[in-house]
Amino acid sequence: RILIDVREPSEYLESAIPTALNIPITSHPDALLLPPDEFQDRFGFEKPPVTKEVVFYCKAGVRSRAAGVLARQAGYERVGEYRGSFLEWVDRGG
Repeated sequence: RILIDVREPSEYLESAIPTALNIPITSHPDALLLPPDEFQDRFGFEKPPVTKEVVFYCKAGVRSRAAGVLARQAGYERVGEYRGSFLEWVDRGG
């Protein structure tokens, strides 16, 4: 399972759930459609394989929902969302 923070880099750098990778969906909605080498160049880590489970979160749940739709359109089948997102994680003691 790969946890993906879809907030903007400034939000991610301020605080994030440990182990989460950052793919900012608002500024890079095409991210999961990129070829693997271009993805690596842009984000600094390997593109998640479509066979892996990906779980998205954002600040409150809106962007993570959009990311789930985009991931399915890109061929990902095992797609989840942390519905409470980052604010819930913080409220629970982060």
